Amino acid sequence: MAQAPLPLSLTILTINTHKGFTAFNRRFILPELRDAVRTIGADIVCLQEVMGEHDVDSRQRENWPGGSHYEFLADAMWSDYAYGRNAVYPEGHHGNAVLSRYPIEHDENRDISVGNSEKRGLLYCRIAPPDASTPVHVICVHLGLREAHRQAQLVMLSDWVNQLPDNEPVIVAGDFNDWRLQANRPLKRLAGLEEIFTRDTGLPVRTFPARFPVLRLDRIYVKNALAMHPALLTRHPWRHLSDHAPLSAEIHI
Repeated sequence: MAQAPLPLSLTILTINTHKGFTAFNRRFILPELRDAVRTIGADIVCLQEVMGEHDVDSRQRENWPGGSHYEFLADAMWSDYAYGRNAVYPEGHHGNAVLSRYPIEHDENRDISVGNSEKRGLLYCRIAPPDASTPVHVICVHLGLREAHRQAQLVMLSDWVNQLPDNEPVIVAGDFNDWRLQANRPLKRLAGLEEIFTRDTGLPVRTFPARFPVLRLDRIYVKNALAMHPALLTRHPWRHLSDHAPLSAEIHI
């Protein structure tokens, strides 16, 4: 008689990479960021504002990687990755990316820009851990700066989550730009998503600016999964590697 699959535990990390620069673009620190990300040992990494291509900086910066930033960060540690191009300009483009130790069976980038505002996207990945009974659905998020746009984008995100198979684990992580704290309630009501820090402390954690966090912009939401040991990474070296402090957690499915 075949044994039922054992519960799976995986670690997730989310960080706005600020295109590989320190706050105020003073210094390019992508190699240092890669070293720090590797120390977490995350199974899945959600990246926002990650550079896909930049013709000018690639020629002017001495330590600029030969390929995309997400490929450089993945290196040999994350065998699969997906990229969703959002902002496109003459010099190149940037967007969201997901790095995974496990196979990414399917990925899709959905444009959630509202009107003629800044380009925003949801990057979806269906990830298949070999020892899991179901796939894990991961959505990497970077929402807009205006409240009305964010509310529309929360509805689009909820609609997508509701289209996923019932009872399968969902992880939504990224930069929500929700400084007014208006995302938790609609995401819970419309899609059953629970913010992991709110469950423990009553509010999302402060993540911006990284050196002295004041605003609660970055989040990890789960559905059909249990989050343990949520962590805000603000100590050395994280505080100078981006303008956002990263978040990590252990997810049980």
